[in-house]
Amino acid sequence: MITIDTPLKSKDYRSDIEPTWCPGCGDFGVVSAITKVMSELQLDPDNVLTISGIGCSSRLPLWLKSFGFHSCHGRALPVAVGAKLANPDLTLFVTIGDGDMFSIGAGHVPHSARRNFDMNVFCMDNSLYALTKNQTSPTSREGRKGSLNPYGNLDKPINPIELMVTYGATFVGQSYTGNLKHTTEMIRKATLHKGFSYITLLSPCPTYNDEETFKYYKPKVYDINEEGYKDTSNRLKALEMAQKAVEHLYNKDAKVPIGVFYQSEEPVFNTKLDKLKTQYETRYGSAVKPDWNKVFDRYKA
Repeated sequence: MITIDTPLKSKDYRSDIEPTWCPGCGDFGVVSAITKVMSELQLDPDNVLTISGIGCSSRLPLWLKSFGFHSCHGRALPVAVGAKLANPDLTLFVTIGDGDMFSIGAGHVPHSARRNFDMNVFCMDNSLYALTKNQTSPTSREGRKGSLNPYGNLDKPINPIELMVTYGATFVGQSYTGNLKHTTEMIRKATLHKGFSYITLLSPCPTYNDEETFKYYKPKVYDINEEGYKDTSNRLKALEMAQKAVEHLYNKDAKVPIGVFYQSEEPVFNTKLDKLKTQYETRYGSAVKPDWNKVFDRYKA
């Protein structure tokens, strides 16, 4: 993480491009939280890279004064992996939606997480595809009607928290964008964590989702860490707690947990890679460089 000496305020990390999200979109809170964290930590904007896929949430890099990459649908994570391998010192934010990450991009998720690349993945979950006008997504509740299934969704929703703990992410959390203080604190914790950090950001869509609204979430959310869940390094307990993250989709009286579900300190991928390079140089000498043309020639037809 590279910082600056000249103090910058939150507004200094915002670009001159005005957001085109619908009024009342929960994603506005994510932009505010990210810029607040950038200001608190005094991050060098020239050393911050924000990568997204396709979707409403994936427009976010446009609103930040940092380097940004608007990748293909579902491909934000492999682009982020490549960037981190090329420049390990980057502070890397991946801003992505529930459909982008857990549908077309789902195959990239476990491998990015289990290798523990040092990056921060913020999944803005509105439980639908909003940019393409209201199709159901992997996190949509059963029975939810969408533009392509007017008689209701037949699929069971996935549990992102459970998946990310299972995949090996070393920081897994959830927040609610209607609570800016909590969202900011969660993003700050994720940014300071050394390793693969993932946060589900429950982000109501005011245009198409009339079920998971701000009014719906406000009385339901509760901070699991404030209410006694402290042993966040216990993976089995994290998986048990993760079950509660989707209970509200089946039980109208169930609460919605937010906070840190899991966190562990493990070597990041780039550290392992540096160790491998050291082993190579110890064996062959630092002056010895592979002749890549000879290596490639072995695979030519």
